Amino acid sequence: MAIHSDPIVNHIRFVQEFKDLVSTEFSEEVNAVCWSRNLKGDFAEIANQVDFKENMIELNEDQLRALHLSPDGSYARDILLSDLCLLKQIGASPVLNVIKCYDRDDHFQPLATDVYSFHVDRSDLPTDTYLCTYFGEATEILPNSQAIQKILIPEIRSELMKIYSGRDEDFERFLKDYSFDLHFQPLPLARPMSLGLGNLWKLAVDHPGSRVLPCLHRAPREKNDEKRLLLIC
Repeated sequence: MAIHSDPIVNHIRFVQEFKDLVSTEFSEEVNAVCWSRNLKGDFAEIANQVDFKENMIELNEDQLRALHLSPDGSYARDILLSDLCLLKQIGASPVLNVIKCYDRDDHFQPLATDVYSFHVDRSDLPTDTYLCTYFGEATEILPNSQAIQKILIPEIRSELMKIYSGRDEDFERFLKDYSFDLHFQPLPLARPMSLGLGNLWKLAVDHPGSRVLPCLHRAPREKNDEKRLLLIC
């Protein structure tokens, strides 16, 4: 499912080929690059053929090749194998997941740190996040200007201070150690944007030397127990 840029969403750059996705650099407000695609094939057949009890499972290439699929399912599999190959060729380590749901974080209230909350990725080394949803609900992103860091909200910060038992000067380290500082609250007029199906995205990560703000994103709420087929690295 191809998508097009909303005029107010100026933090996204759209490209037509994989090589452009890789080579396009983030700059100024641009912290997300999209290789917009309208993929053919039955990706639902692949997701629904994988049976597991856990919340999610990694589908490796051997398992993918072993699936008995219809012609449309086989076409979708060829696309998945091609995407995995493309990403490996640039030194990435892509993972193909079939997801029922993610674990919820109920340990720290009032600020849960699970992936259903808008958050940014952090790395000690320069890197980018690549992802593509092939089936199911798609990941959402949000312009940085449309959200506030949750630890800056007075009510949340006050509650976090209640559960903190260390020295005052170490409070900021506590927030970082438990990833509280990575999570953001959408502002009242925020407009989250779905990444759509089939589009391969590159999102900016918080890392040393980054020249742009990291891209805010979150996992979608699953609907009707529908699985998701997601590539990420």
